[in-house]
Amino acid sequence: MPSQDSRPTIHVPGATSHTIAPRAGREGELRYLKAGTGAPLVLLHTVRTQAEHYRHLIPLVADRYTVYALDLPGMGYSEIVPGASYDEPAMRAGVERLLTELDLHDVTLLGESMGAVLALTTAADLPERVRRVVAVNAYDFAGGIARSSLLARVVVSGVLAPGVGPVIAGVEPKPALIKILQGGLGDKSALREDYVDELLQVGKRPGYPTVARAVYQALPSLIAARTRYPEVKAPIHLVYGENDWSRPSDRQANKKLLPAADYTQVPGAGHFIALERPDILADLLNTAA
Repeated sequence: MPSQDSRPTIHVPGATSHTIAPRAGREGELRYLKAGTGAPLVLLHTVRTQAEHYRHLIPLVADRYTVYALDLPGMGYSEIVPGASYDEPAMRAGVERLLTELDLHDVTLLGESMGAVLALTTAADLPERVRRVVAVNAYDFAGGIARSSLLARVVVSGVLAPGVGPVIAGVEPKPALIKILQGGLGDKSALREDYVDELLQVGKRPGYPTVARAVYQALPSLIAARTRYPEVKAPIHLVYGENDWSRPSDRQANKKLLPAADYTQVPGAGHFIALERPDILADLLNTAA
Protein backbone atom coordinates (compact mmCIF):
# COMPACT_ATOMS: atom_id res chain seq x y z
CA MET A 1 0.00 0.00 0.00
CA PRO A 2 1.08 3.63 -0.39
CA SER A 3 3.64 4.45 2.28
CA GLN A 4 3.24 8.19 2.76
CA ASP A 5 0.40 8.73 5.24
CA SER A 6 -2.80 9.20 3.25
CA ARG A 7 -4.67 6.56 1.28
CA PRO A 8 -6.70 6.93 -1.92
CA THR A 9 -10.35 7.84 -1.43
CA ILE A 10 -11.43 6.27 -4.72
CA HIS A 11 -11.73 2.51 -5.22
CA VAL A 12 -11.41 1.21 -8.77
CA PRO A 13 -13.49 -2.00 -9.07
CA GLY A 14 -11.29 -5.07 -9.38
CA ALA A 15 -8.05 -3.14 -8.85
CA THR A 16 -5.50 -3.64 -6.09
CA SER A 17 -2.70 -1.28 -5.01
CA HIS A 18 0.96 -2.36 -5.17
CA THR A 19 4.42 -0.81 -4.86
CA ILE A 20 7.84 -1.13 -6.45
CA ALA A 21 10.74 -0.75 -4.02
CA PRO A 22 12.91 2.36 -4.24
CA ARG A 23 16.33 2.31 -5.87
CA ALA A 24 19.54 3.89 -4.62
CA GLY A 25 19.82 7.55 -5.50
CA ARG A 26 16.69 9.59 -6.09
CA GLU A 27 14.40 6.85 -7.43
CA GLY A 28 11.70 6.47 -4.78
CA GLU A 29 9.00 3.87 -4.20
CA LEU A 30 6.44 3.70 -7.00
CA ARG A 31 2.79 2.85 -6.52
CA TYR A 32 0.56 1.27 -9.15
CA LEU A 33 -2.91 -0.23 -9.50
CA LYS A 34 -3.28 -3.70 -10.97
CA ALA A 35 -6.42 -5.31 -12.38
CA GLY A 36 -7.62 -7.89 -14.90
CA THR A 37 -6.09 -10.76 -16.87
CA GLY A 38 -4.37 -11.02 -20.23
CA ALA A 39 -1.44 -9.31 -21.91
CA PRO A 40 -0.06 -6.31 -19.99
CA LEU A 41 -1.53 -2.85 -20.52
CA VAL A 42 0.35 -0.01 -18.82
CA LEU A 43 -1.57 3.24 -18.27
CA LEU A 44 0.30 6.52 -17.79
CA HIS A 45 -1.59 9.53 -16.43
CA THR A 46 -1.62 13.24 -17.19
CA VAL A 47 -0.05 16.30 -15.57
CA ARG A 48 -1.34 16.82 -11.98
CA THR A 49 -3.25 13.52 -11.79
CA GLN A 50 -2.60 9.90 -10.78
CA ALA A 51 -3.51 6.27 -11.53
CA GLU A 52 -7.17 6.88 -10.60
CA HIS A 53 -7.37 9.06 -13.72
CA TYR A 54 -8.20 5.73 -15.42
CA ARG A 55 -10.90 4.68 -12.93
CA HIS A 56 -13.54 4.43 -15.69
CA LEU A 57 -11.29 2.85 -18.32
CA ILE A 58 -9.82 0.03 -16.21
CA PRO A 59 -13.10 -1.93 -15.73
CA LEU A 60 -13.80 -1.69 -19.49
CA VAL A 61 -10.53 -3.41 -20.47
CA ALA A 62 -9.80 -5.73 -17.53
CA ASP A 63 -11.36 -8.72 -19.34
CA ARG A 64 -8.74 -8.46 -22.09
CA TYR A 65 -5.64 -7.10 -20.32
CA THR A 66 -3.72 -7.23 -17.09
CA VAL A 67 -3.79 -3.52 -16.36
CA TYR A 68 -1.00 -1.65 -14.57
CA ALA A 69 -1.89 1.99 -13.87
CA LEU A 70 1.21 3.76 -12.56
CA ASP A 71 1.52 6.76 -10.27
CA LEU A 72 4.41 8.57 -11.98
CA PRO A 73 7.37 9.46 -9.71
CA GLY A 74 6.35 11.87 -6.95
CA MET A 75 2.73 11.92 -8.10
CA GLY A 76 -0.34 10.20 -6.70
CA TYR A 77 1.02 8.00 -3.91
CA SER A 78 4.46 7.34 -5.37
CA GLU A 79 7.22 8.49 -3.04
CA ILE A 80 8.26 12.14 -3.03
CA VAL A 81 12.06 12.21 -2.95
CA PRO A 82 13.66 15.55 -2.03
CA GLY A 83 15.82 16.87 -4.86
CA ALA A 84 14.46 14.41 -7.45
CA SER A 85 14.12 15.49 -11.07
CA TYR A 86 10.75 15.55 -12.84
CA ASP A 87 12.10 16.11 -16.31
CA GLU A 88 11.04 13.67 -19.02
CA PRO A 89 14.08 11.34 -18.70
CA ALA A 90 13.54 10.95 -14.91
CA MET A 91 9.81 10.25 -15.30
CA ARG A 92 10.55 7.83 -18.13
CA ALA A 93 12.97 6.01 -15.82
CA GLY A 94 10.05 5.41 -13.46
CA VAL A 95 7.96 3.89 -16.26
CA GLU A 96 10.87 1.71 -17.33
CA ARG A 97 11.29 0.49 -13.75
CA LEU A 98 7.69 -0.76 -13.83
CA LEU A 99 8.31 -2.71 -17.05
CA THR A 100 11.69 -4.13 -16.05
CA GLU A 101 11.11 -4.86 -12.34
CA LEU A 102 7.84 -6.66 -13.13
CA ASP A 103 9.50 -8.19 -16.23
CA LEU A 104 6.61 -7.24 -18.51
CA HIS A 105 6.68 -8.23 -22.19
CA ASP A 106 4.21 -7.79 -25.07
CA VAL A 107 3.15 -4.53 -23.39
CA THR A 108 0.57 -2.10 -24.71
CA LEU A 109 1.43 1.37 -23.44
CA LEU A 110 -1.39 3.91 -23.27
CA GLY A 111 -0.59 7.37 -22.01
CA GLU A 112 -2.56 10.58 -21.96
CA SER A 113 -0.99 14.06 -22.09
CA MET A 114 2.42 13.85 -20.38
CA GLY A 115 1.81 10.09 -20.19
CA ALA A 116 1.54 9.93 -23.99
CA VAL A 117 5.02 11.39 -24.37
CA LEU A 118 6.37 8.91 -21.81
CA ALA A 119 4.65 5.99 -23.57
CA LEU A 120 6.42 6.91 -26.82
CA THR A 121 9.86 7.48 -25.30
CA THR A 122 9.63 4.32 -23.18
CA ALA A 123 8.77 2.35 -26.31
CA ALA A 124 11.84 3.87 -28.00
CA ASP A 125 14.03 2.69 -25.11
CA LEU A 126 12.51 -0.78 -24.62
CA PRO A 127 11.50 -2.08 -28.06
CA GLU A 128 11.83 -5.71 -26.94
CA ARG A 129 9.11 -5.21 -24.30
CA VAL A 130 6.59 -2.95 -26.05
CA ARG A 131 4.02 -4.32 -28.48
CA ARG A 132 1.99 -1.18 -29.16
CA VAL A 133 1.65 2.47 -28.15
CA VAL A 134 -1.55 4.51 -27.84
CA ALA A 135 -0.62 8.17 -27.40
CA VAL A 136 -3.61 10.28 -26.33
CA ASN A 137 -3.33 14.07 -26.61
CA ALA A 138 0.46 14.12 -26.37
CA TYR A 139 1.57 17.05 -24.19
CA ASP A 140 4.55 18.08 -26.30
CA PHE A 141 3.80 21.62 -27.48
CA ALA A 142 4.65 25.08 -26.15
CA GLY A 143 2.09 26.53 -23.74
CA GLY A 144 0.56 23.25 -22.65
CA ILE A 145 -2.12 23.61 -19.97
CA ALA A 146 -1.76 27.40 -20.13
CA ARG A 147 -3.82 27.18 -23.36
CA SER A 148 -6.73 25.81 -21.34
CA SER A 149 -8.06 29.14 -20.05
CA LEU A 150 -7.07 32.56 -18.75
CA LEU A 151 -7.20 31.18 -15.19
CA ALA A 152 -4.84 28.33 -16.14
CA ARG A 153 -2.42 30.83 -17.70
CA VAL A 154 -2.45 32.97 -14.57
CA VAL A 155 -2.01 30.03 -12.18
CA VAL A 156 0.71 28.27 -14.20
CA SER A 157 2.59 31.55 -14.72
CA GLY A 158 2.41 32.12 -10.96
CA VAL A 159 3.59 28.60 -10.14
CA LEU A 160 6.57 29.03 -12.48
CA ALA A 161 7.48 32.50 -11.22
CA PRO A 162 10.72 32.83 -9.23
CA GLY A 163 10.27 33.52 -5.53
CA VAL A 164 6.49 33.24 -5.20
CA GLY A 165 6.17 30.10 -7.36
CA PRO A 166 6.58 27.54 -4.55
CA VAL A 167 4.03 29.41 -2.43
CA ILE A 168 1.45 29.54 -5.23
CA ALA A 169 2.05 25.85 -6.00
CA GLY A 170 1.10 25.05 -2.40
CA VAL A 171 -2.21 26.94 -2.54
CA GLU A 172 -4.82 25.03 -4.53
CA PRO A 173 -8.40 26.27 -4.00
CA LYS A 174 -10.95 23.66 -5.05
CA PRO A 175 -12.89 26.04 -7.36
CA ALA A 176 -9.67 26.95 -9.21
CA LEU A 177 -8.64 23.30 -9.68
CA ILE A 178 -12.13 22.44 -10.97
CA LYS A 179 -12.06 25.34 -13.42
CA ILE A 180 -8.61 24.44 -14.73
CA LEU A 181 -9.45 20.74 -15.18
CA GLN A 182 -12.79 21.54 -16.80
CA GLY A 183 -10.80 23.56 -19.33
CA GLY A 184 -9.57 20.18 -20.59
CA LEU A 185 -13.06 18.72 -21.06
CA GLY A 186 -15.68 19.05 -23.77
CA ASP A 187 -18.21 17.55 -21.33
CA LYS A 188 -17.65 19.44 -18.05
CA SER A 189 -19.78 16.92 -16.13
CA ALA A 190 -17.09 14.26 -16.72
CA LEU A 191 -15.10 15.81 -13.88
CA ARG A 192 -16.50 14.10 -10.77
CA GLU A 193 -16.30 15.83 -7.42
CA ASP A 194 -14.89 12.76 -5.66
CA TYR A 195 -12.01 12.75 -8.16
CA VAL A 196 -11.29 16.43 -7.49
CA ASP A 197 -11.31 15.71 -3.74
CA GLU A 198 -8.84 12.87 -4.29
CA LEU A 199 -6.49 15.14 -6.26
CA LEU A 200 -6.72 17.79 -3.54
CA GLN A 201 -5.87 15.17 -0.89
CA VAL A 202 -2.76 14.18 -2.84
CA GLY A 203 -1.92 17.87 -3.22
CA LYS A 204 -1.65 18.13 0.56
CA ARG A 205 1.11 15.51 0.79
CA PRO A 206 4.33 16.92 2.27
CA GLY A 207 6.54 18.07 -0.59
CA TYR A 208 3.85 17.85 -3.26
CA PRO A 209 3.87 21.56 -4.18
CA THR A 210 7.54 21.16 -5.13
CA VAL A 211 6.61 18.22 -7.36
CA ALA A 212 3.73 20.12 -8.98
CA ARG A 213 5.97 23.08 -9.77
CA ALA A 214 8.72 20.84 -11.13
CA VAL A 215 6.26 19.04 -13.42
CA TYR A 216 5.13 22.35 -14.96
CA GLN A 217 8.79 23.31 -15.32
CA ALA A 218 9.41 20.03 -17.17
CA LEU A 219 7.36 21.00 -20.25
CA PRO A 220 10.46 21.93 -22.32
CA SER A 221 11.84 18.42 -21.72
CA LEU A 222 8.54 16.91 -22.94
CA ILE A 223 8.74 19.03 -26.10
CA ALA A 224 12.37 18.00 -26.60
CA ALA A 225 11.36 14.32 -26.27
CA ARG A 226 9.54 14.52 -29.62
CA THR A 227 12.88 13.86 -31.29
CA ARG A 228 12.68 10.30 -29.88
CA TYR A 229 9.32 9.44 -31.49
CA PRO A 230 10.71 8.19 -34.82
CA GLU A 231 12.81 5.62 -32.90
CA VAL A 232 9.68 3.73 -31.83
CA LYS A 233 9.48 0.38 -33.61
CA ALA A 234 6.08 -0.70 -32.27
CA PRO A 235 2.83 0.31 -34.00
CA ILE A 236 1.56 3.69 -32.79
CA HIS A 237 -1.97 5.05 -32.56
CA LEU A 238 -2.23 8.83 -32.10
CA VAL A 239 -5.49 9.94 -30.49
CA TYR A 240 -6.59 13.57 -30.13
CA GLY A 241 -9.70 15.18 -28.73
CA GLU A 242 -11.24 17.53 -31.25
CA ASN A 243 -11.02 20.28 -28.62
CA ASP A 244 -7.65 19.32 -27.15
CA TRP A 245 -5.26 22.13 -26.19
CA SER A 246 -2.98 21.11 -29.06
CA ARG A 247 -3.48 23.08 -32.26
CA PRO A 248 -4.05 21.46 -35.67
CA SER A 249 -0.45 22.40 -36.49
CA ASP A 250 0.80 20.49 -33.41
CA ARG A 251 -1.16 17.40 -34.43
CA GLN A 252 -0.01 17.67 -38.03
CA ALA A 253 3.60 17.91 -36.86
CA ASN A 254 3.28 14.58 -35.02
CA LYS A 255 1.50 12.95 -37.95
CA LYS A 256 4.39 14.06 -40.15
CA LEU A 257 6.93 12.76 -37.62
CA LEU A 258 5.08 9.40 -37.43
CA PRO A 259 3.67 8.83 -40.92
CA ALA A 260 2.88 5.14 -40.29
CA ALA A 261 0.85 5.83 -37.13
CA ASP A 262 -2.90 5.29 -36.97
CA TYR A 263 -4.80 8.48 -36.19
CA THR A 264 -8.12 9.08 -34.44
CA GLN A 265 -9.77 12.38 -33.56
CA VAL A 266 -12.54 12.13 -30.96
CA PRO A 267 -15.43 14.51 -31.78
CA GLY A 268 -16.30 16.98 -29.04
CA ALA A 269 -13.67 15.66 -26.61
CA GLY A 270 -11.03 17.78 -24.90
CA HIS A 271 -7.68 16.94 -23.30
CA PHE A 272 -8.88 14.38 -20.75
CA ILE A 273 -10.41 11.70 -22.98
CA ALA A 274 -9.94 9.04 -20.27
CA LEU A 275 -12.40 11.00 -18.13
CA GLU A 276 -15.03 11.90 -20.73
CA ARG A 277 -14.84 9.12 -23.35
CA PRO A 278 -13.23 6.05 -21.73
CA ASP A 279 -15.51 3.92 -23.95
CA ILE A 280 -13.67 5.09 -27.08
CA LEU A 281 -10.27 4.24 -25.61
CA ALA A 282 -11.62 0.86 -24.43
CA ASP A 283 -12.96 -0.01 -27.90
CA LEU A 284 -9.63 0.93 -29.45
CA LEU A 285 -7.72 -1.22 -26.93
CA ASN A 286 -10.09 -4.21 -26.90
CA THR A 287 -10.18 -4.40 -30.70
CA ALA A 288 -6.41 -4.84 -30.74
CA ALA A 289 -6.15 -7.15 -27.69
